[in-house]
Amino acid sequence: MSERSASGKNQLIIGSEQLSPSQYGDNTETAWVEVIHKMESVYADLVQHQVELEDKNSELEQAQQFISSVLSAMTDVLLACDTAGNIEQVNSALVALTGKPEQAFLNQPLSSVFSAECAEQVARFAQALQRELVIDIEVSVRCADNSTTPLALNCSPRYDHDGGVVGMVLIGRPVGELRRAYDQLKQTQQQLVHSEKMASLGRLVAGVAHELNNPISFVFGNMHALKRYSDRVTRYLERVNELAIGPELAAIQQELKIDRILNDMGPLIDGTLEGAERVSEIVQDLRRYSGGQREAVESTDLTSVVYKAVEWVIRASRVQPAVDYNLPTQFELDTRKGQVHQILVNLFQNALDAMEGQANPKLTIVHEIIDTTFVLHVIDNGPGIANNDLPHIFEPFFTSKPVGQGTGLGLYISYGLAQDLGGDLSAHNDEGTSGACFTLTLPIHQDGNIHDDR
Repeated sequence: MSERSASGKNQLIIGSEQLSPSQYGDNTETAWVEVIHKMESVYADLVQHQVELEDKNSELEQAQQFISSVLSAMTDVLLACDTAGNIEQVNSALVALTGKPEQAFLNQPLSSVFSAECAEQVARFAQALQRELVIDIEVSVRCADNSTTPLALNCSPRYDHDGGVVGMVLIGRPVGELRRAYDQLKQTQQQLVHSEKMASLGRLVAGVAHELNNPISFVFGNMHALKRYSDRVTRYLERVNELAIGPELAAIQQELKIDRILNDMGPLIDGTLEGAERVSEIVQDLRRYSGGQREAVESTDLTSVVYKAVEWVIRASRVQPAVDYNLPTQFELDTRKGQVHQILVNLFQNALDAMEGQANPKLTIVHEIIDTTFVLHVIDNGPGIANNDLPHIFEPFFTSKPVGQGTGLGLYISYGLAQDLGGDLSAHNDEGTSGACFTLTLPIHQDGNIHDDR
């Protein structure tokens, strides 16, 4: 509504209708009411539009924050640029990789990010995108210290809402990470191959263990019978000596060394019985190993197990080393005794094989208690482990021994048993002796107690 003067007369204009003073005198109040209603309606629309605008702004801010958080969380390098190759946005991964601030990239040509050797290749990205995607192109990024970092780069077109190309998005990852991932994949593949080999070996071992069980049982039973016969024969010969000893019989007895035979017969039978028992235990271990069965956990004196394992290995070996023990008098630990014994036998046998030919072979066995872990070091004074062999000594079928003298499974099985017990097995060359040091760790449970009378 407006009021104006035309030709000396006042007129009221409402919308497109003009009213003279005589016409609007009675309608003035009604016109003002209508104007107010119109103003209220317009104000309500403005308020509604303001609310909608604030909601849109809030959604836009949330979307922008989401995109920013995604870009910041990316470990891969990202650059967004227009069709002319001018950089519009980068992420924090590129900033961290190059050591340059974000502002150093914005509105700069894409070629400025990469080394001079790659500049021409990068400049052709826009043309290449018209035909195909740019995938796994290796380029070098220039860093703040003038060094370069190789990237495996992918480039994709960026479209607007109408489907038109408005720029490019480049995503890259340092080549070193890809190579590490490839190496890890290759190692995993090798482990799968080894696992398949071990599965086949397990089936073979199960069959061999079954076949060995019967003849071992014969040996075991026959030795018990022979021990009983030995006692009777010894008593008989002693009685014969008492009743019928004479010069001729004494001469034959001395010639045949009957007294020495009688003295050796008991220890020989006992040793054979003990060996048969050990072979029987090994067969049972093989059957459990091949069948995936586990020995029951029981309280075990580790010190006794160590002494017994050393005794067994030395007794059957041509190498007779001096043994230096640094062990507690007794150490009780809840573990699987058979598995620990098998690990130790393999370690001691490996040490004695390494010391063959040494003038003064020496085996050192040292223990430590570190927090809740029992640590046992087995050290020999042999030639040590070659640096090239160290990373592979726990791999299946790996051996440095001549063909026919080693299967390459002893340390591999020992490593697996140590892991199964919740511990670990590692190796390094000992600086003091120049020989090898194998370290077995076993977890100490709450019931484990150490008794040391030294």
